[in-house]
Amino acid sequence: MAGTLPVPIEFSLPEGWRSVPPDEVGTPDAAFVALNPASAREGFTANITITGELREDDVALTAVGDEAVEKLRAAGAQGVQLGRRNEVGSAENPGLTQAVKLTVGLKGKQVDLVQFQVFLVMRDQQDPQRQAVLHVVLSALLENQFEHVIDDFQKFLTTVKPEQTA
Repeated sequence: MAGTLPVPIEFSLPEGWRSVPPDEVGTPDAAFVALNPASAREGFTANITITGELREDDVALTAVGDEAVEKLRAAGAQGVQLGRRNEVGSAENPGLTQAVKLTVGLKGKQVDLVQFQVFLVMRDQQDPQRQAVLHVVLSALLENQFEHVIDDFQKFLTTVKPEQTA
């Protein structure tokens, strides 16, 4: 059963991407998953996942990023390396981006992946006391895939916002 987000959001997928039920692609904790079928190589399709959690007002996004890296290690990924990390946004709407390289087993062989992880603080428009941290993650093969989908991911990020109330 797919996860849910703690605050309602809206977004638009770039052309060529399609949403799929999280359960069908083995990510049952995700609230949303999109695949880029044209990117499929070596049995791996570039994907975007969105998860989220309620957090205390004073949580440091770097701590959330560190937790995400540790979850990858705990899930059995090998060679997990945190790359460049940048704080983005404003004091009102902070965010954090980080690149993580990892090696995973896929169909009997080891492949190098990169995740571009984005953590966004989002307040519920109905109840501003509710603060969520969204985890928006692009996963792609390091070689011959990531460079073809990162621009789409960055465009996608510009569309992610709190759901507007009618």
